[in-house]
Amino acid sequence: MSTSVRTAQDLTGRTAFVTGAASGIGHATALLLADAGAVVHCADRDAQGLHETAKAVENAGGTARTHTLDVSDRAQVETAIRAAQQEDGLDVLAAVAGIMHSSPVLETTDEDLDRVLAINFKGVLYACQAAARAMIDAGRPGSIVTMASGAVDTGGPGLLCYGAAKAAVVQLTKTLATEVGPHGIRVNAVAPGWIRTPMTERRNNDEVQLHTETLMSRMSPLGRVGTPEDIAHAVLHLASDASAFTTGQILRPNGGVAMPW
Repeated sequence: MSTSVRTAQDLTGRTAFVTGAASGIGHATALLLADAGAVVHCADRDAQGLHETAKAVENAGGTARTHTLDVSDRAQVETAIRAAQQEDGLDVLAAVAGIMHSSPVLETTDEDLDRVLAINFKGVLYACQAAARAMIDAGRPGSIVTMASGAVDTGGPGLLCYGAAKAAVVQLTKTLATEVGPHGIRVNAVAPGWIRTPMTERRNNDEVQLHTETLMSRMSPLGRVGTPEDIAHAVLHLASDASAFTTGQILRPNGGVAMPW
């Protein structure tokens, strides 16, 4: 089937559910998917941030719904996605929500690991399960986009919990793609490099942030770090018909910092 350039990324008439939508990559993704024509259901535990995202979508002429929830709570995720499906249908899931964590391997505690896995892996798993079930039950094809990280391609001090959770997301993505492909559902991951977001800015003081961004910029052939909008465009590509023959893949908008085979 031939798709024109103008319609390849048009999401008019479709519905997207975006976790982590209150800020950063999730916020940018919600705005871009809405700009492409989708009704966007925005989910996050930050109610004020959700309100601001929804307002930005609506001010730009889009349609947004909000769901205040904790992605590490399976029941909350399932309830919200079921509600979205019943109200508007469900065509796209962008599972963006996540947290940053850093601790040396020898100092990592059970609490550290459990907290990161609960949000960065289980939260993605719960959303993927609920979205895939909703799409299958409705008998409609769809696209699921998970959020991995450049950390899956490189080792780094302090990144055990974060990197392990994101590696688990990659395996989830590939496995789910094989299981739901016969239903017309595609599953792909985005693995960003260093992105300037409120989350990365909160993690460091101004001096450390500047040092980190300078270092990462020097490592990139493009000479810069990424923006949330860079990643949102990758999500839109995978969510849309422009990637109709793409599933089980990892898209790496990382500025060339890592170039795996």
